[in-house]
Order: sequence, then structure tokens, then C-alpha cells
Amino acid sequence: MKTLSFSVFALGVMLLNSCVPKEKGTTITVKNELGFERTFETVVLSKSELNVEDLNVLGIKDKETGELQLTQLVDNDGDGIMDDILFQPSIAGNSEKVYDIVSITEAEKPKAEELCYSRFVPERTDDYTWENNKVAFRMYGPRAQQMIEEDIPGGTLSSGVDAWLKKVEYPIINNWYKKEMENQGAYHLDSGEGLDNFHVGQSRGVGGVAIKKGDSYYFSKNYTKWKTITTGPIRTSFYLEIGDWDVDGNPIKESKIISLDLGSNFSKFEVTISGTDTLSAGLTLHEKDGVVNENNNDAWVSYWQPHADSELATAIVVPKTTFIGFENYDSEVADLSNAYAHMKVDNNKVVYYAGFTWKESGQFKSQAEWESYLGTFSEQINTPLAVKVILK
Repeated sequence: MKTLSFSVFALGVMLLNSCVPKEKGTTITVKNELGFERTFETVVLSKSELNVEDLNVLGIKDKETGELQLTQLVDNDGDGIMDDILFQPSIAGNSEKVYDIVSITEAEKPKAEELCYSRFVPERTDDYTWENNKVAFRMYGPRAQQMIEEDIPGGTLSSGVDAWLKKVEYPIINNWYKKEMENQGAYHLDSGEGLDNFHVGQSRGVGGVAIKKGDSYYFSKNYTKWKTITTGPIRTSFYLEIGDWDVDGNPIKESKIISLDLGSNFSKFEVTISGTDTLSAGLTLHEKDGVVNENNNDAWVSYWQPHADSELATAIVVPKTTFIGFENYDSEVADLSNAYAHMKVDNNKVVYYAGFTWKESGQFKSQAEWESYLGTFSEQINTPLAVKVILK
């Protein structure tokens, strides 16, 4: 009987051990090659890079302090299997840190609020809206376009990017839409969290795209399909497909993945496009009463403007490898005056960053502070954190 009991116990231990992932001793080295501390930059590690079958049971631990890092898992293709693990290290200037990949239970994982959030909004026609702890944006869908084309009140025909001026760090999207559904026009009034009083129209808003031919700019219409990829404490990202459009008879196909990370004022736009070898992203100049500044060395363009009883700044930052130039395009037609960043299309891909700050949020006190941030942000995207995975 004792022998049988021991055999059953040993078999149970063997089965239990077979379910627990073996410690591989994998380490991650993250190196900062710039001379200032870097925070709120997201490191992405794929399942294949880490050589593991299941990311759900992994944690990332600071080798020096033993502190578990906040992480987020992402299923990129919607097959139910997590493909990437994200975290945001803090790395001093000109230094590096080492992290261990460890086995971890769900209960041991650090928890944080889902500040990076996005969703399709069927209750407000068909907006797609996204936010983090700093900023919020939205774009407009096919029903909103159809309403304009059929002369139905309440529609929006625009592929420009709207800015929602929040001044709190907690999520506001669901709250603002709820108030709007209860009392039309509610989110156009500041109740203490901010408001939507940024006009887009047919302008490019904050980073909408265009293609220039001759002296004219051509735009797409609204997005036609959407898919949320991830939301969480570190990143939200989603896919938008744009209906086929043309540039003076030349057919264009376009889709994009947009992401917004914790702590950043900038959404990242990863555009897939065919039918053109250049693409422009624009900033609306509204009443043309602000200041357009450009920096060719750091590849950014910014518009600082009066806005109601405050001030607002928008900007586009482009990786230097694809940057072509800028143009301050002035038009007598309403909403067609935009400051553009021109980019070359490489293998049907373009990446750029577009974002804003509102003075009422308290994030930046002056135009000089904002433009200093743009220079720093440019350095970061052009010299990303160097990540090395060492498998053992």
C-alpha cells in the first residue's frame, strides 16, 4: 500500500511539473544610447524572440532590484494566442539594464488601470475613438459618410483626425459618450474633464493623410472597416481600412494600424498604401492665427495656436529616413489650409507620429516647452532603445 501511495504521489508531481514552464534563464538587456533618462517607451518582445510557447505564464523582472515589471500581452492576429509581451523600462542616460524572463502566476502579475483604451462607438453613428492618460482622438466611419451623402443630419465626411481635449489622466471616452447620448452637445461643454471643441471638417485635423499632385492635395473619405487589436495599461492599437480612392484618376489603396502608448502625446500611424511613392500628413491651421514652426534636422512640424480662451499645439514627427520636407499650404477654401509633412513610401509602408497638447491640461506651459518635447521625441524614435535577448 505504501509503495502504491508513493507511486501515485510521484506521478502527480511529474504531471504537475510538466504543466509548469521550465526556467530558461532568458535575459533581456535594454540599452539607452542617448544622454537622458528614458521612460514611457514601449519595448515589444515576441513569442518567437523569447522562444516560448505561452506568454501568459511569463513575467519580466529587473535583475538588479528584483521588481516585477508591468506588462501587457497582445494578440496581433486575433487567433486567441498572445504574440507579444510589452513593458516600459526606465533607463538612465547612456546606460543599460538587464531583465530576467521568469515564470509567474496570474496572481503575481503587477496590475494597473487600463488607461490605453479604444473602441468602435456605434451609439454615436460609427466613430472610432482612442485615448491614453494624456490625449484622446477619433476618426469617422462609413455610416457618418453615408449620412452626408444622403443629406441626413448628423453625419461627418472626413478622413481627418479629431482631437478630444482631455485634462485628466483617467479615461473619459465612455463617460463623454454617455453624457452626449443623454444630452446632445454635452461633450462640447467643459465639465471639468475637458471637452470636444476641436474642429476637423475636411481638414487633416491632427495627422490625417493626403497625396499631393501638382498644386492640389487629394484625400480619402471615411474609414470603411475597423478592428480593435489591443487595449490595456501600456498600449491600445487598432486597424482601420480605408475605402479605395483616387488621385486625379490614379487608384489608391490604403489601410493603417494606429497605436497610442501610455505617457505619450503622440499616436503612431503605420500606413500601408499603394498607388503612390509619397504621402503627406497634415495639421489643420484652423483660423490661421497661430504659429507654424518646422525643424528639418529633427523632422517635425508644429502648429501653436490660440484656441477658445486657451492655447493648443499640434505636431507631426517623422522618422528621418523617410522624411522629405514640409509645406505650409494656404487656401481660401475653408479647412483646406494645413501644415504638411511629406514622406516617401518605402515598400508600400509609411510610419509617422501625430499628436497634440492643450494648455489647460497643464502638460506643457509654453510653446518652447512643447517644441523641446518634440526634439526629445524625435531623438527617441530615431534612436530606439537597443534590446538584446539572450536565450540560455
